[in-house]
Amino acid sequence: MDFNVKKLAAGAGTFLSRAVQFTEEKLGQAEKTELDAHLENLLSKAESTKLWTEKIMKQTEVLLQPNPNARIEEFVYEKLDRKAPPRLNNCEQLGQYMIEAGNEFGPGTAYGSALIKCGETENRIGTAEKELIHSSEVNFLAPLRNFLEGDYRTISKERKLLQNKRLDLDAAKARLKKAKVSEARSAAEQEMRITQSEFDRQAEITRLLLEGISSTHAHHLRCLHDYVDAQLTYYAQCYQYMVDLQKQLGSFPTTFSSNNNQTASASLSPSVVPSSASSVPLCIPNCPVPGSNDYKVPPSGTRRARVLYDYDAADSNELSLLADEVITVYSLPGMDSDWLMGERGNQKGKVPITYLELLN
Repeated sequence: MDFNVKKLAAGAGTFLSRAVQFTEEKLGQAEKTELDAHLENLLSKAESTKLWTEKIMKQTEVLLQPNPNARIEEFVYEKLDRKAPPRLNNCEQLGQYMIEAGNEFGPGTAYGSALIKCGETENRIGTAEKELIHSSEVNFLAPLRNFLEGDYRTISKERKLLQNKRLDLDAAKARLKKAKVSEARSAAEQEMRITQSEFDRQAEITRLLLEGISSTHAHHLRCLHDYVDAQLTYYAQCYQYMVDLQKQLGSFPTTFSSNNNQTASASLSPSVVPSSASSVPLCIPNCPVPGSNDYKVPPSGTRRARVLYDYDAADSNELSLLADEVITVYSLPGMDSDWLMGERGNQKGKVPITYLELLN
């Protein structure tokens, strides 16, 4: 019992001595032992590694899972050492809706069949996305997290011990300076030798741990290569899926039904369109067809178009546009395929096709 009391008293005395030394250093009333430049550089490198690893890891998690609620749920299940229930990601959910809509509209119709094919492609992309997330978690995020929760925690612990040993050393130096009686001076010198030895030993332990940061960088570099490879695989898969989908959609008819043809023809301006315009097929807007111009307007016909973005005319031959306004557009013989003629009341001029959404 007496031993425990003495141990607690000694611990309290050490804590008080460190607190006094730390306070006096902050007030500029006590000297401070400085670490050597090499050790200071290693400490700075470790702190920088920790800060940037945290930022990169958190932002990668946001990139792979933008939904914060889903991230919290995954974190809770991870801490409980349980597997999160399977759920559809955004692409898979969209794919499911498209397939259900296509089946309801009729797989035998052009629109229904196109929806089903698009839905199947979205499902493939969703599966590829899950594979990317899994690979990134195992090969990239997990090593970063292990460093923060393992190696850096050990470094922080030893760094704190080094700080305490340094405070003990400087407190012993201060007591030695104040010692006047030879007996007290002898005890202070003995204390200083002990604290100096403990400080040097802890500095060496901390230095060895900090020098391992270079190995950590090398390991994280390999993990970064794995992450880039996973992204490359994912984007290559997505690209191939969309190329295949575009080819499949290219086989669908691109003209309106006869009823839509008649409606579109009835809205054509008599002053511009000849009587034969009703026989000219119009392209379905927003439905890309390989090898064709998605925004093509029959030379003899006019169309209504919604402006997507503001546009400032570069010269008097062009027409300035305001987002969301609706104008009349048509093509002229010999015009560049990237431009149409636009009309708004009495104003007329060339407008860029990419700024327009053609309306039925």
